[in-house]
Amino acid sequence: MTLYSRVRPLAFKLPAETAHDLGKRTLRAAQSTRPTRAALSTAYQYDHPALEVDLFDTTFPNPVGIAAGFDKNAEVTHALEALGFGFVEIGTVTPYSQDGNDRPRLFRLREDEAMVNRMGFNGQGMEAVKARLEEDGTPGFPLGVNIGKMNSSTEREAIEDYRRVFDRLSPFADYVVVNVSCPNTPDEFDEASPEHLREIFETIDAENDLDVPILVKIGPDEPEESILDLVDIVQEFDVDGIVATNTSTAREGLASAKREEWGGLSGKPVEGRSTAVIRTIADHTDGDLPIIGVGGVDSAASAYRKIRAGASLVQLYTGFVYQGPSTAKRINRGLVRLLERDGFTSIEEAVGAELE
Repeated sequence: MTLYSRVRPLAFKLPAETAHDLGKRTLRAAQSTRPTRAALSTAYQYDHPALEVDLFDTTFPNPVGIAAGFDKNAEVTHALEALGFGFVEIGTVTPYSQDGNDRPRLFRLREDEAMVNRMGFNGQGMEAVKARLEEDGTPGFPLGVNIGKMNSSTEREAIEDYRRVFDRLSPFADYVVVNVSCPNTPDEFDEASPEHLREIFETIDAENDLDVPILVKIGPDEPEESILDLVDIVQEFDVDGIVATNTSTAREGLASAKREEWGGLSGKPVEGRSTAVIRTIADHTDGDLPIIGVGGVDSAASAYRKIRAGASLVQLYTGFVYQGPSTAKRINRGLVRLLERDGFTSIEEAVGAELE
């Protein structure tokens, strides 16, 4: 029995967002000194050359990252690095601070190993995040920045929101993700419409003097035709990759009493659908468009399914909540065993293997 397995029942007695905030404060304290970071690294990091992935003009030490939403304000990036993750995506970051939706807005579905959130882009805003990155320094592994609009913004104002956050934070980023698929923000216009996406990409491209890789995050609930239309737009503008997928509004097959809470579903129930979306995109693009796979990753097997379906990297959030600080180490060790079993010498060789 691990220490986390003993602590988790106590943490799960707290409201989910309270426990999350407590966990981040603990990680913040743990990363505050060099000895504590070194102790975490010794306990939780797992290095193997087969796990390295070269993508977006940088090297990821392993393919297992933390998804946007966990560290919205770049408070614990160094601790996450010490815990053995290969990268982190901060955000979603908006131009100004905003409270998001009313509490409670984060719910555990324990029977389903899932969560529902309707946070609503709560965060401290781009200036606070920029100041923290300057004060703490960027971590030693790749840093993604997920950017979004203010909840009150009109369609025209949203374009300016993306531009401003990109301009402010892209110098710190190894890649930037445009988030147009969150189910928890006001639905005043179609953020994923072709016209709106074209305007976003044109605006950001004009600001991208540092040639920072640009990705877009898509949802799992659209029909295949709509997903492929979006992919075609992404390719038209030479966007560098796709994050697939965001949380889901579907609720089929859930057992938990919290299943009727509105918001985005994450965790094990969305694994199959997100992997299917990855496979569809990879097949449509002949594997030429990099994909970061997210949704239901909590084990080496679930990560490997996404990699073989076409994802070069994977992310998790809910799996980390349920599995604890040894999650990345356990998944990475398992991935090496799976690569050896299948005769691959690297993660990169396994990407899209089931499409061949």
